[in-house]
Amino acid sequence: MMAVKKSFFICFLFLFVFVLVACSENGSASEGSKANDDVNTSDGAKELTIGYSGPLSGPAAFYGTETLNGLTLAVEDINDSGGFEVDGQTYKIKLASLDDKYLPNETAANAKRLVQENKAKFIYSPHSGGIYAMQVFNEMEDFIIMGYTSEPGVTEHGNTLNVRIPPRYDSYLEPFTKYEMERFGKRIAFLPTASQYGKDWADALRPVWKEHGGEIVFDESIDFNKDTDFQTIMSNALNAKPDVLFIGGPSEPTALVLKQALDLGFEGGFLVMDQAKPDQMANVIGGGYDLLEGMVGVVPLIESDFPGTASFIEAYQKKYDKIPGSEAGFHYVSLYVLTEAMKAAGTVEDTKAIMAALDEGAKNVPEEKQVYVIPSVDKEGGFEPALRMAYIEDGKIHVLEGE
Repeated sequence: MMAVKKSFFICFLFLFVFVLVACSENGSASEGSKANDDVNTSDGAKELTIGYSGPLSGPAAFYGTETLNGLTLAVEDINDSGGFEVDGQTYKIKLASLDDKYLPNETAANAKRLVQENKAKFIYSPHSGGIYAMQVFNEMEDFIIMGYTSEPGVTEHGNTLNVRIPPRYDSYLEPFTKYEMERFGKRIAFLPTASQYGKDWADALRPVWKEHGGEIVFDESIDFNKDTDFQTIMSNALNAKPDVLFIGGPSEPTALVLKQALDLGFEGGFLVMDQAKPDQMANVIGGGYDLLEGMVGVVPLIESDFPGTASFIEAYQKKYDKIPGSEAGFHYVSLYVLTEAMKAAGTVEDTKAIMAALDEGAKNVPEEKQVYVIPSVDKEGGFEPALRMAYIEDGKIHVLEGE
């Protein structure tokens, strides 16, 4: 039944966005998808536009800014090194970014604008709602979606021009469930973000939790675009006597939800969706891991040690005066995967050839730029880094490496 509801939702979303896009077009699809390399820079390189649409205002602004910062740093590093060469021609990148406030309809409108006005062949989006909205028309408009979401569905619906950058969240379901059950118990309260990503995460977790003998004692979501006071919903959840709270969304509001639980006396565990990062949450509520005791989630970038991690963190701190999160690191390395794929494909225009070359592109990323190691890219466009998870015990973070 949940799968049917989800299918109806996606179909409705696609139809809504298609009508919105059709009404807002100012030019034909062919005009919007011409090559965007016809502008020469002062040193003779051609200019290639990379588009970005993400939440740069509102409750997810911190998250959106992190993704854009990582991408911006990659653009600057590539351009400062002289650009990149494809089939004998040197290219430098122009980054065109727009705020979508975390709203899928705004993402769709921004994408149309980036294609028509900026001739973008590649558009980044850091949320599944925006990615699904663009999937309605990206193949017709001939641009690649560079999607930053762990939502498995974005690469499961047959869209041939869609990239999924972070690991799929369904790989976390079993290990997260086992850890929390073994340490705290089998009664869980669901309080995820109300976004499509949050709903899908919850739909995936419910059967896994139940299959391991668990009980869901409370099941509601939090709309971070509307809700700023979490006391009432948290009080209701804690009245159900849960051992574990399932929470998540952008790091900043997720941290405030966790703090509200602690303020009300909760002493159990926290199963945290992968969008929220432990280090960023700790900074929001106090700066250390002590208050995150019992949390299981993803590994912060600062706790990673890949070939290019240290130099990226140093450069990011110098530019932005703060420690980067994993979303910044993944965006940084993803642009190198993309440019290496264009080099391998011998084109900046043929989107299908570029998609086919992504796996080779991942393998060709220079070692010093490997903020994360991406061993491969699957045929559907999904990056395949190794599974890693983190848990907090005795105020310290511990990292488990998967196969």
